[in-house]
Amino acid sequence: MGVLVVKKRGGYRWLTPADREQIVARVRAGERVVDVIAALGSSSSSVYRVLDEAVLARRRVAHSAHRLSFGERERISRGVAAGESGRAIARALGRAPSTVCREIGGCGGRERYRALGAERRAQAMARRPKATKLSGCPRLLAVVEAGLQARFSPQQISARLRRDYPDDVEMRISHETIYLSLYVQSRGELRRQLTAQLRTGRTKRKPQGRPVRRGRIPEMLMISERPAEVADRAVPGHWEGDLIMGAYGRSAVATLVERHTRYVLLAYLGHDHSTDHVIGALTDRIQTLPAHLVKSLTWDQGKEMAAHRKFTVATGMAVYFCDPHSPWQRGSNENTNGLLRQYLPKGTDLAVYDQATLDRIAAQLNGRPRQTLDWLTPAEKLAELLEIIPGPAEAA
Repeated sequence: MGVLVVKKRGGYRWLTPADREQIVARVRAGERVVDVIAALGSSSSSVYRVLDEAVLARRRVAHSAHRLSFGERERISRGVAAGESGRAIARALGRAPSTVCREIGGCGGRERYRALGAERRAQAMARRPKATKLSGCPRLLAVVEAGLQARFSPQQISARLRRDYPDDVEMRISHETIYLSLYVQSRGELRRQLTAQLRTGRTKRKPQGRPVRRGRIPEMLMISERPAEVADRAVPGHWEGDLIMGAYGRSAVATLVERHTRYVLLAYLGHDHSTDHVIGALTDRIQTLPAHLVKSLTWDQGKEMAAHRKFTVATGMAVYFCDPHSPWQRGSNENTNGLLRQYLPKGTDLAVYDQATLDRIAAQLNGRPRQTLDWLTPAEKLAELLEIIPGPAEAA
């Protein structure tokens, strides 16, 4: 860790734990950082470093136990500075020695390891979705597209790249990555028409060496087929949805979020989250909306939407399904579900919240200012567009 110092006459001293707590407390209380710096007589870099560490520590309070925490990285940093071996640090943390060694080696080695830098690196690596190799290398993308147009298979393209560019690591790509870019269209690097140049001409890839997944939802419209107006959030009426599960997966609440305004609707499911019950509850919620706010719904590939055709017939909304394991394709809904856990905690029985209670919770969320809406509330944004707030808000 960096040297944190406070200026004194004739030299510097270490910031004490009390100094660091005072800095964080005063800033959280609303005091300006420049005033805190002046009051302590410290350097600005020292104060900002303390605040950075406090922010990172707060973000990782509920981090996965499988990942190193910021506190553990601080312990590694102290151990490295004290000359402890990787095994000794691992014993102190209760971690595998390989975990500690990889952490130190991946962050510059013992000479350069710092807890704050390591934590920032871990957060950057955890961000999703990640930029793919094709999206970040136009030269490679052009060569791959030219190969597909010449009816080369992805495996042939990958092999030729190694032969034609033996010393250029940037011009390497596996055939599996090419297949992903062709068939997972939300990635968007390769044009969908290029699948016709493959020998099989398939629009979907046949599973390789794995059992075919049972119970696949029939007649799915994938997110790649969604209109462009949905992606850019320019037009209201396009929704994202999901289920919030209660304790042991025995109860659930259906959540709907409008992409343009972030307006929220909740549907009571109790202990029944079968397909028919979910479709019925969502249909009841959607039918309270004006017709021009009912355009499309984006959902994950959960079995609860197996009867999506029935939902479309009842409401007129097309249902589009996300790619597997791609929660960021329903970003607004994922964010809203996180906010809802303040009201519907994990590990509780969600069947105790009746529809009237859920409407009140939705009304509170719809009345909270959102930075993405320039600090308007979802209800105000909807009123600004329509000059009227839909029925569910009034009922709430």
